[in-house]
Amino acid sequence: MKIIKYVFAAVAVVAMASCSQKKFHVEGQITNAKDSVLYFENISLTGPVVLDSVRLGDAGDFSFSGEQTEAPEFYRLRISDQIISLSIDSTETVTVKGAYPQMASNYEVTGSDNCAKIKELALKQMDLQQRAIAVSRNQELTADQVNDSILSMIDRYKQEVKSQYIFAEPGKAYSYFALFQTLGDMLLFNPRTNRDDIKAFAAVATSWDAFWPDAERGRNLHNIAIEGMKNVRIADAANAQTIDPSKIQEAGLIDIALRDNKGQMRHLTDLKGKVVLLDFHVFATETSPARILQLRELYNKYSAQGFEVYQVSLDADEHFWKQQTAALPWVSVRADNGSQTFLSLYNVQAVPEFFLIDRGNNIVGRSQSIQDLDQSIRKLL
Repeated sequence: MKIIKYVFAAVAVVAMASCSQKKFHVEGQITNAKDSVLYFENISLTGPVVLDSVRLGDAGDFSFSGEQTEAPEFYRLRISDQIISLSIDSTETVTVKGAYPQMASNYEVTGSDNCAKIKELALKQMDLQQRAIAVSRNQELTADQVNDSILSMIDRYKQEVKSQYIFAEPGKAYSYFALFQTLGDMLLFNPRTNRDDIKAFAAVATSWDAFWPDAERGRNLHNIAIEGMKNVRIADAANAQTIDPSKIQEAGLIDIALRDNKGQMRHLTDLKGKVVLLDFHVFATETSPARILQLRELYNKYSAQGFEVYQVSLDADEHFWKQQTAALPWVSVRADNGSQTFLSLYNVQAVPEFFLIDRGNNIVGRSQSIQDLDQSIRKLL
């Protein structure tokens, strides 16, 4: 009998310990979504991870919970491509009420100031994207005017977000969230080469180091900021030594000189007289095969008429790059860590990225401003 009593006592202790674990809760309703699956996902440093899900009923009620983490963590509610971003930094209960199919913008959140600010940032980013799309579709603007207009929009957006969110409260979870906002596939804040953006990352990293010194996200931010400062110093030193007026052509095209996959030095400006697609690429990505296939179609279609591809690989593994490019018919060069200064000169903030250059070595557009690449190439030929 004593043994049985001890067993029951042990079970009771375990049960009490389990019940006493600190948890957070995310609950609410998503209407107009009967039979849809609502996913609750953790946005980890390596990507979204599904934690739980529920098939919604008539009322759209849902309730999720999770264990409290040592530092602020990020989550999202998702139905298909409609996403509501959240942050949790305690055992709080966050209530979300939205309506499908526009729940990404049509929702209310209570119980968390950070989540409310994240909603503000998400709506601002959506507005920026809509305005950028409208400009890109304006047929009255040239490619350069479209590009300049969108870049100005982005710059104004970043200044507002920095002053009102990031630098105002760098220790808040919403400031961390702001650093990783995107426009399409492009990060709005570029911590690799942009001095001002590096300062924003450094400000948030410093706060995380102070409040959550052992947090993985804090260490990651710190490493990003350090790497960005290192890149800027390398670029400054290289520019001071190598960039001179003779390397800038009449249209402002800055030459790129790198060795191809056969060891031959290839200059971008040597292709004057051809229509050139300057393509920045990483072969070690899931999207690479599809992109290479598209480039092959363009090359096969127009190379006989004077079209060329000057493709710059940013892959770290030289052997892998040579294997991937051995059978490619165009100019394939690779930039190692010591020869990437032109990334900042061409304002390359994300890859893949491309620029279209006419026969006179004039840049006539880039990925964000060209709606139909095939048609643009055909016109230049």
